Parts: sequence; structure tokens; C-alpha cells
Amino acid sequence: MNDLRGKTAVVTGAASGIGRALAERFCAEGMKVVLADLDSAALALTAAALAQTGATVLEVPTDVSNGAQVTELATRARAAFGDVHLVCNNAGVSGGGGPLWTLSESDWAWAVSVNLMGVVHGVRAFVPQMIAHGGEAHVVNTASIAGLAAPAFMGAYVATKHAVVALSEVLARDLQAFGAKVRVSVLCPGFVRTNMADSERSRPAQLKNAAPDPSLKTIDDAVRKLVADGIAPEIVADHVVAAIRDGRFYVLPHPELKGMVRERLGDILEDRYPRFDPAQFAPARNKP
Repeated sequence: MNDLRGKTAVVTGAASGIGRALAERFCAEGMKVVLADLDSAALALTAAALAQTGATVLEVPTDVSNGAQVTELATRARAAFGDVHLVCNNAGVSGGGGPLWTLSESDWAWAVSVNLMGVVHGVRAFVPQMIAHGGEAHVVNTASIAGLAAPAFMGAYVATKHAVVALSEVLARDLQAFGAKVRVSVLCPGFVRTNMADSERSRPAQLKNAAPDPSLKTIDDAVRKLVADGIAPEIVADHVVAAIRDGRFYVLPHPELKGMVRERLGDILEDRYPRFDPAQFAPARNKP
């Protein structure tokens, strides 16, 4: 899909971080953009800022873990702007950190409901109408480099992001099997300067843990430092737009992290036992 001008894009997690950068870039490309986010106040500020630039936007507060709300998002997008040509299933949460055995059932439920089921709901709500309108269309699912490798202390996040990569690969093949003009990309960045380290603020009350484990503070501090040192979200948005235009599936804005992927594939092919490498917990030091 080379010409984006005049087409309609939907972005979840659009109030901040990668989602906002994507929305800004799509608006700059002349697209009509539907902005979705759980944080309605931040979403309103983002929509207002984009509207002031002359962009055509619609804000729809949405909890992507709720299938009915994502279906409503699709309905409102189509009612406002007609056919949807680009969907970015981008919303995500950290899911809790620490050794795998310390993660609670609530940590898992939260991570799965947003990181995985949020993408599932997006595919179910938008892909049928994208196939039906018959024009060129594109789905971008946000995973992570943690969907292609398996660093320590991020078990729920890693598991759900691996699922998003696999889901996206299946979706790409399913669409080809039906001859659809819908292409797929899976976004797998490393650390990016976003609010991901503060995603606990969006955890539903019924899934909150009784009290934070003070022994995990060192891990939390390390993640916050890595996020602060990450690349700018605008760089990620540039990579996504290039992938959409090129029809490219895997989008890795941190090419220096491909070594992690090669190591994991080597472990599989050579039947090696996975090893803990402290450097894998801090792989990205560039911060353009």
C-alpha cells in the first residue's frame, strides 16, 4: 500500500508513545486517523493536538481487552470515514516483571487480555471488512523483540509477544490463502521511550496485586532506565510506514538486536540449553 493519502487508519494505544507517533505520522501522510486508547483524558489531548494541525481525526476511548468495545471502535470508524485501510493493533502493557514463578494469576490475566486478546479483537473486528471492501489494506500488530527472543524476568510479556508474532504469521498466510489484498506487518522493537514502564496505572482494579514485591524493585528500576535510554517513538513510526509501503512483514527498528534472535534460533537448531546473559536485559543503548 504505497499511497496513504486520503485513506483511513485506526491506531490503538494512540494517546502516547508508539501509538501517538504512528498517529502523527499517518496524519502527516494525509490519512484520516481514528485514535483509540483506554486513557480518555490523554486521548482527548492527543486528538486536539492533531486536529490543530489540520488533520482529520476521531477519538474513540477503547479498552482493547473488551471485544465489544473493539467492535464498536470498528463500527464508529466506518461510520465516520468509510472503509478502513490500515489498522495498528498497538496497545500493550508490561504484564508485571520478575522471575516467572513470582508472577501472579492477575499478572498473566492482564498481559493476555491486552497484549494478546487486544490483537485478536482487532483482527476479528477489522479484517473481515478490509477483505470485503476489496482494496489494498494493511494490518500492523505491535509485538516486541521479546516476541523473537526470550530475555529473563519478562515472562508474561515475552509469552504474549511471542503469541502476537505467531498470530501475525498465521494471519499473513490465511489472507494469502483467500487471495485477499490485505498485507500484515509485525512490529518488533527493542526499548523505546514510552510510558510502558508506567503501564501499571492502567491495570484494572480486579487484576491488581495485593502489594508490590519490594525484592523486584531492582528489576523495575533497570527497565525504567532502559526505556528512558530507548529510541524515540518517531523513529519506530518511520520504520512502520516504510514497511507498509514496501509490503514488509517483520519490522525491527533495532537491527543491532538481531543477534538475540540468531542466538535463540541457534539454541533451537543446535539443541542448546538456554543461557542467562545479563546483556540481553540491557540490549539497547542507542537513543537517537
